[in-house]
Amino acid sequence: MNPTAIQCLLFVFFSMPIIRVNSLMCHGISQYGQCSLNSACGCMHMPGAINAGICGFKHLPCSGFVPCASSNNVCYEPGHICVHHPICHAHPICYPISIAGEPYCPTMTMSNTTTNPTLITTTTSTTSTTSQPDKINLKWKQNAITVAGGNGQGQQLNQLYYPSGIFIDESKNIFIADHYNHRIVEWKYNAKEGQIIASGNGKENQMDQLYYPTDVIVDQQNYSIIVADYGNGRVIQWMNQTQQILIENIYCYGLAIDKHGFLYVSDWVKNEVRRWRIGEYNNEGIVVAGGNGKGDQLNQLNSPRFIFVDEDQSVYVPDRDNHRVMKWRKDAKEGTIVAGGNDYGENLNQLYHPEGVVVDDFGQIYVADEENHRIMRWCEGKEEVKIIFGFESCPGLYAIH
Repeated sequence: MNPTAIQCLLFVFFSMPIIRVNSLMCHGISQYGQCSLNSACGCMHMPGAINAGICGFKHLPCSGFVPCASSNNVCYEPGHICVHHPICHAHPICYPISIAGEPYCPTMTMSNTTTNPTLITTTTSTTSTTSQPDKINLKWKQNAITVAGGNGQGQQLNQLYYPSGIFIDESKNIFIADHYNHRIVEWKYNAKEGQIIASGNGKENQMDQLYYPTDVIVDQQNYSIIVADYGNGRVIQWMNQTQQILIENIYCYGLAIDKHGFLYVSDWVKNEVRRWRIGEYNNEGIVVAGGNGKGDQLNQLNSPRFIFVDEDQSVYVPDRDNHRVMKWRKDAKEGTIVAGGNDYGENLNQLYHPEGVVVDDFGQIYVADEENHRIMRWCEGKEEVKIIFGFESCPGLYAIH
């Protein structure tokens, strides 16, 4: 990886599908309460209505919406409805009806003989919790905004130097492994500069120091941060300026944490990903991907990078030097190729040193294709591949679902 290349931070909001769907109204359900089989959807009330609104996706960025007219809470743009949205607390917004209801928020039917809230809809009942990837089309804005750094290479609080892994918490604060500054910085939402929350004391191996950190995650149960201290060969936890080494003698690169309280670490030298239950680091962990030496067989990896773990504890691994992304299902003995795997190159079916991967709620796979300077979108089991956008160099991805 060229250290002089311009690095970028990319976090992806899965938003704004442009296909037409039927509307889905919700009645008798509390504000943002469950109104669909898809837990990512909620009942967004209309201003002045009593427990009534539209069942829509809750995790869209506020910047993508237009405020309702302040005088009468009306949307003048066709195809939109004025509702309260959990991301935009200050004022109601105009929500596009086209992304409410099926297939994004599948119908949740209830018996009308119970006291549970009921759902009134023009669509038919379904048991699917997500739409099929080949039935959706996400439209991306072509111009991004800078959310951290952007003031040249350096060590000032408004600067970064080779930012690597990133993590975004529930408040959209961004935690960054500032690789060549040997520190972890946090940028509050809409902040103009960051604050150092780990190290910043030089590149050594003391407990309060980091040496080329590559990744960071936040354990939001106790709000501690966990760092892949790459140069020191350890995974270390910082909590209220108190440090604890969790895992030693590991060539750590990428980190992930799942909803069950397991920590995942990629080892780029041993070519494996291991899993530990949080708080139980006095063992060697369990190999969940690779672990059979360096190679290109389905049970092998070659320099794994940043990793992603889905709801089913399947592990997605950018297999960097094999120019592919592997998916290892829970307890699997080998992985499957879900992106690339056709040697290195710049064709649509190829990758060139993939570094990062995230998977959205529709099962679509987004890959940071580093040497090709682009972000690719793949659908598992489908031939459809798209270039979403390109940057000078993009090692890491993070998605808000």
